[in-house]
Amino acid sequence: MPEPLRIRDLTLRFGSRTYVMGIVNMTPDSFSGDGLLEDVSPADAALAQVERMVKAGADLIDVGGESTRPGHAPVPVADESARVIAVVSAIRARFEGLPVSIDSSKPEVAEAALRAGADIVNDVAAVAAGSALASVAAAHGAPYVIMHSRAQATYGDVVAEVVEDLARALQEAQEQGCDRHSLIVDPGIGFGKTAEQNLALLHDLAELRTLGRPVLLGTSRKSTIGKVLDLPVEERLEGTLATTALGIAAGADIVRVHDVAANVRTARMSDAIIRGGWTEPHS
Repeated sequence: MPEPLRIRDLTLRFGSRTYVMGIVNMTPDSFSGDGLLEDVSPADAALAQVERMVKAGADLIDVGGESTRPGHAPVPVADESARVIAVVSAIRARFEGLPVSIDSSKPEVAEAALRAGADIVNDVAAVAAGSALASVAAAHGAPYVIMHSRAQATYGDVVAEVVEDLARALQEAQEQGCDRHSLIVDPGIGFGKTAEQNLALLHDLAELRTLGRPVLLGTSRKSTIGKVLDLPVEERLEGTLATTALGIAAGADIVRVHDVAANVRTARMSDAIIRGGWTEPHS
């Protein structure tokens, strides 16, 4: 079992159960249609969403201020910071022991978010940009999520090459000062991959366990589900739940999702079957 990851007062014992990460999108152009930036009061809307997610069983919250959908418009550092820093601070003030992740590819944004109370750096460009945020995470002793992506969906063997790329990024992160025990890997479903390649990765997700690090899986509402089921983004819950259950069976430790309640239930049932340890309570 991987070593415990200590974040503030919460110890995540990877391998004992699956952790559910709720998504908070502080953007106007989220692919999933849940961006909060255009709300009358974005920070209040974010806090209300986090409260709902916590009540539904979320273990962590991931805050992002730049869409990663195909063709998205790049966001300047100042604008992205304005979208997320106040929200991170507000979440930290309201939910003291709740682990908060900052979803960004910009060192300046990650640094500011960590200073505002974030606990984890979730780097969507970690492989493509050579673990650019690793030194920021290392300076704060923060866990660092290394997500796989490529500019072009060109592979000989997608599973083998994703594992190889992640292994190289893990080494680069350590060379920049990260403790290996603080590193988490993400196969980057939907990032520089075709639908067929995404399905191949999900089929062989267990191969990522060879890296010896906890695995974060983000499939929620993604286009591969829409293509397979021929459904719009708002009707992809069942497809997402299938990937959650099968991902847990393959060894995923964290699932990053929009629909927290349904995914928590799916994760708990999957854990009872896959990880074991459930016993019937006695009166």
